[in-house]
Amino acid sequence: MWNKIAHIILRNRILFLVSIGLITAFMGYQAQFAEMSYDFTSAVPKDDPDMVYFNRFKKQFGEDGTILAIGLKDEKVYQLNNFKQLRILTDSFKKLKGVNEVVALPQMQYLYKDTLSKRFQTRAIFPDNAALESQVQLDTLIEFAQNQKFYDGILFNSQNKAVSILVSIDKNVLESAGRQRLIKDIQALGGEFTQKTGVDVHYAGIPFVRSIVAGQVASELKILLILSGIATAVILFVFFGSFVAVIFPMIIIGIVVVWSVGMIQLFGFKITILMGLLPPILVVIGIPNCVYLLNKYHQEYRHHQNQAKALHRIIRKIGVVTLMTNMTTSIGFAVFFFMDNKNLSDFGLVSSLSIVATFLVSIILLPIFYSLVPPPTAKQLKHLDRKPLNYALDWLNVIVFKYRRFTYAFVLLIVVVSFIGFLRIEVISFMVDNLPDDSLPKRDLAFFEENFTGVMPLEILINTHRKKGIMTGNTLDQAEQFMKSLKDVEWVAQPVSLLALIKASRQAFYNNDPTYYALPDKRERPFILRYLQGGQDSTNQSFLNTLVDSTGQRMRISLKVKDVGSSKLDSLVDKVIRPKITESFKDKRLEVSVTGTTLIFLRGNDYLVKSIKNSLLLAVILISGLMALLFGSFRMIVISIISNLLPLLITAGLMGYFGIYLKPSNALVFSIAFGIAIDDSIHFLARYRQELFLRNYAITEAVSVSLRETGTGMIYTSVILFFGFIVFAYSTFDGTVALGVLTSATLLCAMISNLVLLPSLLITFGSKKYRRSQIQLIDYYGESAIFEEDDEEIDLGLIRVHKEGENES
Repeated sequence: MWNKIAHIILRNRILFLVSIGLITAFMGYQAQFAEMSYDFTSAVPKDDPDMVYFNRFKKQFGEDGTILAIGLKDEKVYQLNNFKQLRILTDSFKKLKGVNEVVALPQMQYLYKDTLSKRFQTRAIFPDNAALESQVQLDTLIEFAQNQKFYDGILFNSQNKAVSILVSIDKNVLESAGRQRLIKDIQALGGEFTQKTGVDVHYAGIPFVRSIVAGQVASELKILLILSGIATAVILFVFFGSFVAVIFPMIIIGIVVVWSVGMIQLFGFKITILMGLLPPILVVIGIPNCVYLLNKYHQEYRHHQNQAKALHRIIRKIGVVTLMTNMTTSIGFAVFFFMDNKNLSDFGLVSSLSIVATFLVSIILLPIFYSLVPPPTAKQLKHLDRKPLNYALDWLNVIVFKYRRFTYAFVLLIVVVSFIGFLRIEVISFMVDNLPDDSLPKRDLAFFEENFTGVMPLEILINTHRKKGIMTGNTLDQAEQFMKSLKDVEWVAQPVSLLALIKASRQAFYNNDPTYYALPDKRERPFILRYLQGGQDSTNQSFLNTLVDSTGQRMRISLKVKDVGSSKLDSLVDKVIRPKITESFKDKRLEVSVTGTTLIFLRGNDYLVKSIKNSLLLAVILISGLMALLFGSFRMIVISIISNLLPLLITAGLMGYFGIYLKPSNALVFSIAFGIAIDDSIHFLARYRQELFLRNYAITEAVSVSLRETGTGMIYTSVILFFGFIVFAYSTFDGTVALGVLTSATLLCAMISNLVLLPSLLITFGSKKYRRSQIQLIDYYGESAIFEEDDEEIDLGLIRVHKEGENES
């Protein structure tokens, strides 16, 4: 079959070049429409019970992750001129397109008792800037504002004078590219305020963090792509010493990258953090195809000095093995498609198809490209005789044949040590994750956690199952008991709920005396609730609608918590908040539930880690099945799987010892690295199987020759993969850095394992019971004349005739 494929490719060069060119042009046209993803909630399946409940909550009360918090902590804020600038700043925020509402100290309103209409009204505390005339007047008003206990811990911190501005952003803007523009406009206004007043401005909240992340994904996509391209190009030139050996592979990889981005658009997907890593990953893992093909081409040409025959043979002999290695790599990514997570599923589909495309483009274009240039010169074949590399292979031969017992003992020691480290791994991720500790979002988040406890939303929903059930004294008392129980919880900020509004109403009823900020007792309730039920002005009613549904059946208690990591947050929800709910709400008719963005984050983290564990197991099973099809030997499958699981265990051990948390961003390493690493095993075992038959089942000779013949390609590709992935360390995302460094380390360990442990195990446990049909399937570097005629007809018209002295550039 591969003989026919080789003839088809080389006889129809123009057709293939034009076809691939047209496909690339189409994909490039589609790629320009690919958009960044601004939706960060797809980690949890839509049919998950917590997600279903959260969506119902949002439909009733609106989004809980649309608030951008802006913080200031400086005594200068309370100076007259600076306070006026603060008023100008908040008014400017209101005018921005996409901003729904701004709540801040200069616009603070208080409740007062309207005895004529028998209801509570709202009134601004601070007048317009024109009417604010003196520092004494401002100080008096600030003192009055700080007596409004409803706002303490929300708009100001009475203990340290910190001030918060809350900006509500339209949901549709948050889920569009307009969010980047809006956040930049807000930051620009904040910068102007700092210039005029000398007061630093801090930003926090989910809209801000997601905007920063999305912006960095877009910029890093280009930078990492360029860096990975430069790294692989330099290494190719060092290995092969030819510009053509650099240019042709880079053209092939460039085509595949364009196809991958085009596929993202064609499938209707968007570029997430994961998708943003795909182009540079393709640059790195696509080059080994070209290395194996080019290395084989040079070996063949040096053997018989026939360019046409060499090009034909690299397709016929290396095609099936390259297909299998690309299939195993593709499986390492494709398993994510079956995971119960949209981001992973989309990534798995596009990445696996892109790897298949990499194989097709490589096996077609590389022989065609080289058929259009002169054959390699003696200088360009020198890399086949590099003495240091040959010395290294000789040294590996000595270890494999003379020190196997030492190898096994050393491997056993590594397994034990790595397993101990593996047991130390903690599964922890943060809502503001993957960003360096000294980054602006992390520093500003620390400011809010220090001055306002936290900004991550967590919601408690009380359902009384009866109309106006929320306003009964029994329900209010139980809710108050629950809220009081949270005061001693370290990571929870002051809750916002209907109870806070009722307490503020009581304070207003008693002429805004702060000592009356509490729930009314049984004697007071009829009077105060009558004022509350007497109707609200538009501002008060709008706020009330965000706390209670229109029937008075459901009420929310909004909490803000610290971003202390998934493990502690999980304990906070399950071991602190839920038990306090049980203790506080004794009425069995009340249904009290926990929801909100923070809970969905925890569930999403659980899904991701579970999915990635399952993906590794599925990858091992699928790749084992593929190797069974290829080699038909259970013993050989076990040997290869052991050789490639060892590097994963070493990486897991290193993570445990160095305190690297297992999180969704770096757990991808294991499935991806396993799918890539086992490629070396397939190349080695394919060569070994053929040498075994060539040498009449002499296992030691077959291993020795296989190590020498495939070792060069394995070292070349492993070095390329190592340096290709290590450029990810340049990323500003900690998760991407960990992915690059851990994958590089895993692949380096895999190379050593496949060059030392794999051949050692073959010698110790190798079997001679193979079938002839299996050898034909994996026909590789050896002479295929054992089972088929090797003198295939070569079409001399396939190759251009060059003048004497004309060389490959």
